[in-house]
Amino acid sequence: MSDEEEVARRRRGPMSRIGDLIPSAAARLGLAEELRRARAVATFDAIVAERVPAAHGACRALRIDGASLLVEADAPIVAQELRLHARQLLEAFQASPPGAAVRELRVTVRGHHPSGRG
Repeated sequence: MSDEEEVARRRRGPMSRIGDLIPSAAARLGLAEELRRARAVATFDAIVAERVPAAHGACRALRIDGASLLVEADAPIVAQELRLHARQLLEAFQASPPGAAVRELRVTVRGHHPSGRG
């Protein structure tokens, strides 16, 4: 190894996994909440694909609001399917890091606002 290569190796320090670096970098940039949301959305999408494949691609997690996971469905039939499987979806989501505090699945239909709600 040449002197130049040795200096470059020492300057770089030990290698780290990128997944281990992202949370602290996001926090420094003020993006920690956005990263948490992205992880929750990706986790929910994977859970739906596995447990309710008929609804996969026709729904999405919007946000975590307190202890509720807010989900939007593209059609009433998709919303009904999610509600029928709510317990299974919640159990799987709660077992994941972004979902530990979630206790309720709230499903809305895109473009549809129930009376009494905005």
